[in-house]
Amino acid sequence: MLTRTKTVQQTKVTVETELVSDIVHKRIGLLGGTFNPPHLGHLIMAEQVCSQLGLDRVDFMPDFIPPHVDTKSAIEAKHRVAMVKLAVEDNPNFGVELAEINRGGKSYSYDTLIALKRAHPENQYYFIIGADMVAYLPKWYRIADLAKMVQFVGVKRPGVKVHSAYPILWVDTPTIDLSSTLIRHKIAKRHSIRYLVPQQVCEYIREHKLYGKK
Repeated sequence: MLTRTKTVQQTKVTVETELVSDIVHKRIGLLGGTFNPPHLGHLIMAEQVCSQLGLDRVDFMPDFIPPHVDTKSAIEAKHRVAMVKLAVEDNPNFGVELAEINRGGKSYSYDTLIALKRAHPENQYYFIIGADMVAYLPKWYRIADLAKMVQFVGVKRPGVKVHSAYPILWVDTPTIDLSSTLIRHKIAKRHSIRYLVPQQVCEYIREHKLYGKK
């Protein structure tokens, strides 16, 4: 009887070991933001980080209510999500992570990483931020705990110091002076945004008359 029990236990351990070995471990980049709207600068940054660090995928992660951005200028989340999906649809290295949209409320990165790591403990996450945002890390909610859960990736920019009290992986990418604010201003003035955003995004903005486009 003892021998049989021991054999059953060994079989259980073997099965559990095989199940663990079958888990696909992935290196996932996270590019968070309001994406109001998403533009070519976002896509260039994500592609370069994915390629240079050998990541399996970069997920674009729209926030619901950005904690550090003027929420009055952010359009409804449903439109921002739709534009992000259109922007990344032709790149197999890109995905869309809706954890913050689905959770609602203010989008704190610490809460998001807790949820993601619980849902996908096999994944290693790389949080992508611009060099200008690195200086603001000390102000992030529970930054000390967040830094233990995720690897920060800083995208270098001319004139911005590459220094931080937190461990940062620095990546060089082509410099493009482009922002969502600039694009919104151009739309409001009826200026062209062609080649500044993906064509699908341009058409979506026009179709839904976003940012004052009539």
